[in-house]
Amino acid sequence: MMNDIENRTDIILLVDRFYNHVEENQEIGPIFTEIAQVNWVHHLPKMYDFWESILFGKAIYKGNPMLTHFSLNQKIPLQEAEFSIWKAIFIQTVDELFAGENAETIKQKAQSIADLMHFKINSPKTDLNII
Repeated sequence: MMNDIENRTDIILLVDRFYNHVEENQEIGPIFTEIAQVNWVHHLPKMYDFWESILFGKAIYKGNPMLTHFSLNQKIPLQEAEFSIWKAIFIQTVDELFAGENAETIKQKAQSIADLMHFKINSPKTDLNII
């Protein structure tokens, strides 16, 4: 029987395994390694903080992922396919490591975050003065 995600150590295991899978993926791996040229030593601790904040409500994450993704979208369009692959890898990684309420919650939150990010990046710009 698999354990649920219970603490930061579990978050670190999840994030590390997830990004290993991402790097291996032929479709989105190059976005991270070649286009964004992610510095994993810098990026991974931010992701530990991000997911710990999201799942456990700890206000430890400092950053703006939307700005980062808007910037990346200028280099390569981030479309539905890329977000779908990201979500599938995330869910697969959670399922291979954990089972339980927190595992289900983090999968739901990851899907919601990815869907919102996709929407914000790809929605037509609205003139806020007419709303």
